[in-house]
Amino acid sequence: MRLIQFTAADGWRGHEQKIIYLYEAFKAFGYVEDQWIVCPNNSEVYKRATAKNMQVIGFDFKSEYDFKFAKEFKKIAKDKNADVIFLHSSKAQTLAVLSSFIYRMKTPLVLCRTLIRRVDTNFLREWKYNYNGIKKIICVSHPVVDVLKYAVKDHRKLCVVGSVTDINKFPHQEPTGKLRKEYGIDNSLPIIGNIAEFTGFKDHQTWVKTVAILVKKHQLQAKFILVGKGALEEEIRNLVKELDLEDHIIFSGFRKDIPEILPDFDLFMFTSNNEPTGGVLLESYACKVPIVAANAGGIPEVVIDQKTGLLAEVGNPEDFADKVMQLLADQALQEKFKENGYQYLIDNFTKDVIAKKMFDELNEVVKSNR
Repeated sequence: MRLIQFTAADGWRGHEQKIIYLYEAFKAFGYVEDQWIVCPNNSEVYKRATAKNMQVIGFDFKSEYDFKFAKEFKKIAKDKNADVIFLHSSKAQTLAVLSSFIYRMKTPLVLCRTLIRRVDTNFLREWKYNYNGIKKIICVSHPVVDVLKYAVKDHRKLCVVGSVTDINKFPHQEPTGKLRKEYGIDNSLPIIGNIAEFTGFKDHQTWVKTVAILVKKHQLQAKFILVGKGALEEEIRNLVKELDLEDHIIFSGFRKDIPEILPDFDLFMFTSNNEPTGGVLLESYACKVPIVAANAGGIPEVVIDQKTGLLAEVGNPEDFADKVMQLLADQALQEKFKENGYQYLIDNFTKDVIAKKMFDELNEVVKSNR
C-alpha cells in the first residue's frame, strides 16, 4: 500500500498526534510500501513530522476552497502513485473532494472522523460527506457514527476504530514528585487533576463546582490542578475566584511534560460533556491513575463503569463529588481500576492494536478499488 495522510489542521491535539502514531506504526510493522504526510507548512504536524524525518509534503494553506491547491493535490497523489488517501480534517476533506470531483483525481478517499457534531447543517457539507469518492468513514467511537447517520445516506461506509495511545511515551506508573516539588504540595494531600483545553465541551464549570463541593461540603483536604490553556480560561479563573477556591486550584498552563506530571495525580477527574473518546483517559491508564469521568459521548467506550473507573452524571457536580469521595476512600478500588484500566488499554488502544485495525480498513478500500 502507498498511503497519503492529509490534514489541513495547524494545531496539535489528539487527532494530529494520531497521524504521527499511525505513520510510525505503519512503518514499524511494514504495513505500507511507502507513505507521506501532506499538511500545512506552518502546522505542528509539519514541525513534528519533519523532526522525526518522516516524508512530509508541506503546502501553504489558504482556504478549504483553494482550487489551485486542489489541482496540485491531484498531481501529488498521481506522482506518488498513492493507493489511498486518508483524510484527517474537515478542510482536508473539502480539498480532496474538490480534487476528485473537479480535477478527476482517481485515488480513493477514506475519512477519519473524531467529532461528535452534526454535519447535515447545509447542502454542501452534506454533499461532501456523501461524495462517492469517499469509500469509508472511520469513526473514533459509536456516538460519532450515530451523529453522522443524520447526514450519511450509506451507513455501510461507517465503521469504528478507537483512539490510540503510545504506551512507550508514558514510562512512569509511580509518582515522579515533579508537581509536588514545583508547587510545594505536601505529601499528605491527594492531587486531583485534569488535562484539557479550556473550551466549552470540556465543561470546566462542572469541574470547578465539583471542587467547591469537595472542599466546602466534604471538607476534603487536597490540591486540584488544571493543565491546559484555551479561550475560556479567564472565565474559569473568574469562577474560581468567585467561589473562593484560589488556594485550592492550581492553573498549570499548557505543558509538554505530561508523561512526567500525570503519574503525580492521585485521581483524574474528567468532566467533558461531549467527548468522542478522551485520549487523555488512555494516558491516565498508561500511568495507572484512577479515573472519575462523565458518562458522555464516547467516554463509556473507554471507561467501563465500576471496572476501569467511575462514571458520573454529565454536568452534575454533586454526583462527581460523591464519586471522587467514594474512590479516594477505597484503596482496593483504586488498585482495581489501575490494573484493569492498564490492561484494557493494552488490549484495545495501543499503537499496535489500532494501527492493525486502521490498516485493515484502509486495505479493504484499496483491494475493492483494484
